Amino acid sequence: MYHKELARLLLATGTGLLTAALVGCAASPTQSREPAAVQAAWVKAGPHPQVRAVVAAGTQCPTLHIDGQSRNMVLRVQAGTAAARPTAASPSKPSVFDVGVCEADLRAGARTIRIGDRALAPIKEGPTRIIVLGDTGCRISATTAQPCNDTAKWPFAQVAARAAAMAPDLVIHVGDYHYRESPCPAQLPGCAGSAWGYGWDSWKADFFDPAAPLLAAAPWVFLRGNHEECMRAGQGWFRLLAPEPYAARRSCDDPANDDEADYSDPYAVSLGRTSQLIVFDSSRAGYRPLVKGNSRDELTRSRYVSQLRAVTALAAAPNLHSWFASHHPVLAFAPDPAHPGSAFPGNAALQQTLREVNGEAYFAPGVQLALHGHVHWFEAIGFASGHVPTLVAGNGGDDVDIDLPISNGSPAPGAQMAQITQSNTFGFLLLQRDSVDQNKWALTAFRVDGSVLTRCELPEGGALRCDPSGWVR
Repeated sequence: MYHKELARLLLATGTGLLTAALVGCAASPTQSREPAAVQAAWVKAGPHPQVRAVVAAGTQCPTLHIDGQSRNMVLRVQAGTAAARPTAASPSKPSVFDVGVCEADLRAGARTIRIGDRALAPIKEGPTRIIVLGDTGCRISATTAQPCNDTAKWPFAQVAARAAAMAPDLVIHVGDYHYRESPCPAQLPGCAGSAWGYGWDSWKADFFDPAAPLLAAAPWVFLRGNHEECMRAGQGWFRLLAPEPYAARRSCDDPANDDEADYSDPYAVSLGRTSQLIVFDSSRAGYRPLVKGNSRDELTRSRYVSQLRAVTALAAAPNLHSWFASHHPVLAFAPDPAHPGSAFPGNAALQQTLREVNGEAYFAPGVQLALHGHVHWFEAIGFASGHVPTLVAGNGGDDVDIDLPISNGSPAPGAQMAQITQSNTFGFLLLQRDSVDQNKWALTAFRVDGSVLTRCELPEGGALRCDPSGWVR
């Protein structure tokens, strides 16, 4: 009950008590080697389930206890200062990771998982309660600074605690964990003292500390966002969250390898006997159309077409309903940075490459739902044209986008909307499987305080119905 108690404490007394609780509940030396050195721990679902832990520099990986059996975790990557490289931020500094990252493979069917006194939730076959959230970090860049010290204006800690208290079986984060790229401006006390840059101190402040109760409450699926591309927080992404084994050529340390490290193969995560989640790395999608003859765009087109063919093959698995998840929305709307007050439809790069693979259906047969972030709204869109319903959960903590109600229009050629429900309120989503029809799901969108923003139904066959319909606040 460790994670539920942490959630209760945080909701009652704020983030300060969470930090104290985490420090105070270190494991006893008889249960784990160097347990007090464990700074974060979580279960990663798919494609190769693992337990991971972050430990202080110079300490051994901890002992992992699974169903009462002990085993030693192994070092994924040691502590050190990542190689200096060009980044998207100015000023920039070397990324210091004064922590090691440990990992251990997790066998199917594990019932209890502990690192010392720290309990982690096992992977449940056929999850029935799934939290979806994204774009959770606190934005500090050369042009804007979010008041990270104000929990009303950066509420990710409350979002994580509230979601943990709902006892989910799985958490899907749709990308963008890290936003503290620049120093807090001296004239803005709301972010005074904030860590910045791409090292562990920023990752800890932006994600691991506020996410702690939710990391303990359920296994996670981590999507990569554009903030985790190599020019930004990619070094931390590969050390901490990336699903594949750590390798120097895919570490983002050497810019010469970015054309490999900025693209990752899709993979599927089981959601039970009848459904699966297909994860696609869209971190380099941008928002502009891919231009023929542009070498970088040609590379993106080639990689995405190849990887989307792999998605189509995964979705062709017999007797499985598939959800497609990418950070960038395919069939949704976003504010147009070039034209304030107006929106642009979908993501041009993904639409181009999906159309090349699947025509104007965009998604492969078998895909019944699309999950995304990137746009700092909640959106739920159903289509009269038979296109895959879309959910956007980019309202987890970073500055929400401006009020921009959309009542008509098409997010892509051939896609005709039947219903759109939106809000730029901070919050998160809960998808709950029907107890009788395993392919029927109910969606509840929550505000930070746990009040209901709206409810939707996603019956088998993909017809999305929300109540109330339209712009919600």
